[in-house]
Amino acid sequence: MRAVIVIGPSQSGKTTLVAALSGLEGARPQSRAMMGDARITSFEFMGDRWAAMDIPGGQDNLSQLGPALAASDAAVLCAPAEVSAAVLSAPYLRLLEESKIPTFLFINRIDMASDRVADVVASLQEYSEHGIVLRQVPMRSGEEIVGAIDLISERAWRYREDDRSALVELPENMLPREQEARASLLESLADFDDALLEQIIEDKSPVSEEVYNIATRALQHHDLIPALLGSASHGNGILRLMKSLRHEVPGTDALRERLGLSSDAMAVSCMADHVKHLGKSVLIRALGDGIAPGNRLGGATIGGLNGVKANAAVPSIAPGEFALTIKSDHISLGHIYGADGGKALPDWAGTRPHALRRLIQPASERDESKLASALAHLVEIDPGLTLTHDEVTGLHEIGLQGPQHLRRLTDKLLEGFGLEVECREVPTALRETIQRNVNMHHRHRKQSGGAGQFADVVIDVTKRPSGSGFEFNETVKGGAVPRNYIPAVETGARDALACGPAGYPVVDIGVILRDGKSHSVDSSDFAFRTAGQNAVKQALSEAGTTVLQPILNVEVHVPSIFAGDLVQLASGLKGQVQGFEQDPSAAGWDIFRLWLPMAGQEELSRNLSSVTRGTAWFTSALDYYEEVREPSVAHA
Repeated sequence: MRAVIVIGPSQSGKTTLVAALSGLEGARPQSRAMMGDARITSFEFMGDRWAAMDIPGGQDNLSQLGPALAASDAAVLCAPAEVSAAVLSAPYLRLLEESKIPTFLFINRIDMASDRVADVVASLQEYSEHGIVLRQVPMRSGEEIVGAIDLISERAWRYREDDRSALVELPENMLPREQEARASLLESLADFDDALLEQIIEDKSPVSEEVYNIATRALQHHDLIPALLGSASHGNGILRLMKSLRHEVPGTDALRERLGLSSDAMAVSCMADHVKHLGKSVLIRALGDGIAPGNRLGGATIGGLNGVKANAAVPSIAPGEFALTIKSDHISLGHIYGADGGKALPDWAGTRPHALRRLIQPASERDESKLASALAHLVEIDPGLTLTHDEVTGLHEIGLQGPQHLRRLTDKLLEGFGLEVECREVPTALRETIQRNVNMHHRHRKQSGGAGQFADVVIDVTKRPSGSGFEFNETVKGGAVPRNYIPAVETGARDALACGPAGYPVVDIGVILRDGKSHSVDSSDFAFRTAGQNAVKQALSEAGTTVLQPILNVEVHVPSIFAGDLVQLASGLKGQVQGFEQDPSAAGWDIFRLWLPMAGQEELSRNLSSVTRGTAWFTSALDYYEEVREPSVAHA
């Protein structure tokens, strides 16, 4: 079995293309939906078994692509036949370059094209390090595209509605365009074959079979990206694409080489879901023999295997085949497994940083433990989901890829776990610090029968540089405060910093214990901890505090054509532009850097999607805190 993944922007026709490919021979394909509306379809074509993976388009779903690409032998990028839509394919071309997977470009809905195909390819080429070469050119009747001409065989095919194309004579008026495009194709292929280069120099016409072989090698080595044309919804160009896949897509040996796998690698996990009554189910592709229920994989035994067809158990799977692991909780998404262990997929297969954060809680308090368990399960099967704990509210904090991802998650919690949840934005992590240095003396004394409490401390509270945090020192002389009580004073000081006068954690201060007194009977760790806490609280009130907001260091990865638009966007969010430069690792991309108040991070995510048509993404990290100049921000 060979496997292809069909990817591309939203509304490009990926699902229709998979349905057209899998239905070429009339037999009903087997299909299975997974988490996030991803789908795998298995089918046969000319006696060969195939699997096609279809990942929904859009930035909310890009995190699912990496593991699926790692389990595929080749990719088909389904792109609209519009110059203006080329940038929508930029994130996919970038990932295809990083993964080094053999790639076909299928320009879909060619019957609706208003732009020249050569211009569409040129626009896509801006985002690809590897050359994109036309393997077909459209055949026109007036302004209407009625078929395609194969540039290797030099045969013309006329499209027929929902039927296989008909072989026709190559129209004379198309000869100049066909010869021009064929010459360009041969010149591109000649860069990877010396014999073909000699034939071109000597003005000899190469044999079609030889050109096909060269084209196959160029594809399998990811030297070039061949572009084919068609319309999936009308069945046009589908057979030509499927035949190209059949002749040119390599097998699992090439996949092992691309991933740099050793001989003991047995499987790669590429999709996952949570199935009622069965729990976590991970889709794996076998890369070696011996995968069967009861056999070892990833350091433990496999509980069971289901085929792509729902609830159909299989006794084993051969290299290249897919199956769902059942009752095998040790198998996780995004890993390569041998019999005795596993490792994560390469970095390129990892997920993007989250673009959205939400605090989540159950609609009913009695479901709190149930929600914690459900989220833990979903993190295992959803590569774009992160789960942390918010220290301020005590609630679960989830990181998501965008608003569609959030809707998908809440739907899954309701349908799969019976949980209705409420989500809200995460408050900005404001802080406060003192305005001036102060000295404070505090005596803690309490007598209420039995052992009393006594502790006396003299402290200095000092302002420290931004970002330097908290520091505690002591200069006590003569044992005025016994050594064993000094750590308690520090603990009390830290307790006081948890919530300052304005209600936020206090940062960037130093506390020096200078003097104090103790009592041989009534002093204790608890008494000195209380004294330290109260002394610092009083000092904070006397010194006065300033509210600080966190400033993030943000790196935006953006197609170059949108980089200039981000200056105005950053300014509107009260960000400070650091500059931008060409991304050295991706053709057609820039890295735009800015400092941004954390309060503007979610608005950046929303506006960035709008300005860049959902193509850009960003990373952020806390850089420093600065004084809040607008009171309204302090209460955000």
